[in-house]
Amino acid sequence: MPGGSISRVSEPNAGSEPAPYSLGDFCIDEYKPIKVIVIGAGFSGITAGVRFPQKIPGVELTIYEKSAGVGGTWFNNKYPGLACDIPAHCYQLTFEEKRDWSAFYAPGPEIRQYLENVAEKYKLMRYIKLQHEVVHAQYDEPAGKWRLRVRRPNPDSGVLEEIEDSADVLVTAIGSLSRWRWPNIEGLHDFKGELHHSAGFDPNENTWQEVAEAWKDKKVGVIGVGSSALQLVPALQPRVQKLVNYVRGKTWLAVPFASNSFAELLGRDPKSAEDYKFTPEELERFKNDPEFYKNFRFTLETDINSLHSSTLRGSPMQMQAREAFRENMVKKLARKPWIAEKLIPDFPVACRRLTPGPGYLEALCEDNVDFVSTHIKRITEKGIETVDGQHQDLDVIFCATGYDTSFQLPFKIIGRDGLDINDKWKPHPVSYLSVAVDGFPNMFMSLGPNSGVGSGSLLALIEYQIMYAVQATAKLQRERYKSIEVKPEALRDFDQYVDAYFPKSVYSEKCRSWYKMGQEEGRVVGLWPGSTLHALKALTHPRWEDYNYELADPVQNRMYWLGDGQTHNEKTLTGDSASLMPL
Repeated sequence: MPGGSISRVSEPNAGSEPAPYSLGDFCIDEYKPIKVIVIGAGFSGITAGVRFPQKIPGVELTIYEKSAGVGGTWFNNKYPGLACDIPAHCYQLTFEEKRDWSAFYAPGPEIRQYLENVAEKYKLMRYIKLQHEVVHAQYDEPAGKWRLRVRRPNPDSGVLEEIEDSADVLVTAIGSLSRWRWPNIEGLHDFKGELHHSAGFDPNENTWQEVAEAWKDKKVGVIGVGSSALQLVPALQPRVQKLVNYVRGKTWLAVPFASNSFAELLGRDPKSAEDYKFTPEELERFKNDPEFYKNFRFTLETDINSLHSSTLRGSPMQMQAREAFRENMVKKLARKPWIAEKLIPDFPVACRRLTPGPGYLEALCEDNVDFVSTHIKRITEKGIETVDGQHQDLDVIFCATGYDTSFQLPFKIIGRDGLDINDKWKPHPVSYLSVAVDGFPNMFMSLGPNSGVGSGSLLALIEYQIMYAVQATAKLQRERYKSIEVKPEALRDFDQYVDAYFPKSVYSEKCRSWYKMGQEEGRVVGLWPGSTLHALKALTHPRWEDYNYELADPVQNRMYWLGDGQTHNEKTLTGDSASLMPL
């Protein structure tokens, strides 16, 4: 029988006299206070900080952030060349537009400032607790509460201590790529020069450009060919004596997303399509011409949301992309054509995360750059030795080698019956629509398993995932439930859908990707099984029948939430009662 189940509440026997029933002594809209804890203050946590107070009456909201500032990955990452790799106008919250992005691909510090501005505008620091790291969360089944332990520096002494907190609803907003790791290379920490991981680089109070001043006479090695390396290499190349890029795998570099639309909309010569900085005149037009700005943004979003069919195996758009990208890479590597042979892959476009990498191929062709595809044997005190016996002396090494993609959380989340979510997520993570997991009541996720996007804007999906959690919280509060928990069979059905979807996509082809937990082959756990627009449609209207519920009140009547038959305004003769009348 369809419909959500009221579980763990005894029902009267058929034919027996119904138990005496008394109306509740509250109005239908006289909501009980509800507490929500969010883990993380990146895009997801900031969106939660805006939406929960807007939509949930009387909510008590706390957002725990382990870092010293808001912004998530945009606070923690400060490496040279850090930038957004999709158009900035498509990488902003729908409710908070920004018209003065300095470049088509916005620099990282600008995105961080944007997030800080949103937090300031909506006064979110009253909810956010910085340098507070959640180290343990456990569901208290009798109470229907989440109990958390949080590590923080003592406000007076600065010594680390643990405090406890509890909530009715827990929202994880920690991101799927938030924990970087060193590569497993022999001798890595024997190196006597400067050793950095791209995600751990910290210029302290300086800009990376100021730090790089000391490298102008240095030899610098960059290990990797992922998104970070593609930004590091062109950023460092003109600022160092010599740069060596060590590349183990292959990757496609996209023709820059929406670059033709970019030039056409701005009225530029197509030859300048890859000059991604906006001119003062263009910025002034964005600021003062709302229709121009709206059309620019609408056209770009239409373009990036029209790419989904390129991710399907053998589709005409996939074949066209492969040919166009190959032609573009060969053309840009004409000065060093041997690099194209080493870099252009055999696997389909988008099997690995696709990025345009502005300036990367051009940087490889500069005289002070070497491209090394021979595998690294070890790192020595003075540099890097490859398996062919060649050794390169280096002064600085950057490891742009990625993140922990195992979906094994760095702290325990314990659900019903002592189940650890890390155990639940072995051998691979599972979820219901990427937002919920059975056995973990009153817990919702943003950027959980299968929630990344292969094309389109990730921020739109983040907003919908947060609004899903908000809607679930509103239902919990309005209908006086103790718990809301996805049914195991609903999760299994979504899991079956995921398994059936990806074989028709290029993501399941053989290539090493974080989409598959860093493996060449295996289950795709990083991406939504469909297009971005498909995901938004799926999350817009929750299927409440896919959940089980527990009543909060000791009353055997699911309509107890109707209260005493009146609204709060009627009962207190306050507020606007006329707005309730039909027009």
